[in-house]
Amino acid sequence: MEAIKAAILSGRLKPGEMLVERRLAEELGVSKTPVREALIVLTRAGLLEMSRNRGAAVRQLSFTEVRHIYEQRALLEPWAVRSAIGAPQRRFDEAAAALRDADKRGGEGHRAEQALANRRFHRLMYQTCENNFVTRALDGLQDLTALATTGVIWENWPTWEEDSREHWAIYKAAESGDSDLTAQLMREHIEKPIQLLRAREAQQS
Repeated sequence: MEAIKAAILSGRLKPGEMLVERRLAEELGVSKTPVREALIVLTRAGLLEMSRNRGAAVRQLSFTEVRHIYEQRALLEPWAVRSAIGAPQRRFDEAAAALRDADKRGGEGHRAEQALANRRFHRLMYQTCENNFVTRALDGLQDLTALATTGVIWENWPTWEEDSREHWAIYKAAESGDSDLTAQLMREHIEKPIQLLRAREAQQS
């Protein structure tokens, strides 16, 4: 499952692309049974769409669906980051490493890899949150965000340089131990795409 998921999140499998069980099984060197089970799990996670006649395809997210993803994150992630800062085992050096990787990938023009590094940054920022239910919910939303970033957000609004600046500001606030500022910056960072998406939806209505 992880190999297929990585191919989706890295952009090797494109939104709308059909997934053929036999071909995937041959590429992965496994039988069709674990591939079929992986496709079911990834469909439940929202990364694939299953139809009776066509089979499984990488999900194509609409502007409204992407907005809903970001709205859920805006509710959960600032709180989770605040909680993580208060954890005794908090460490954000790995988050800084993820940002350096994101900047490197972005400088090379590898947007999918940059989006995945940004995903790692966000997860590393909230991973020490004491509420495991919130952490698991955010993990699923981060997968969908990685799919949405390259397929929707950056296709319409090339904000990767602005995203980088905001990420570094979030990291520096967290590293200083300022939980209020970190939560505020995280909320503002997540809410910016929501406004862009709402404006685009209004244009289409």
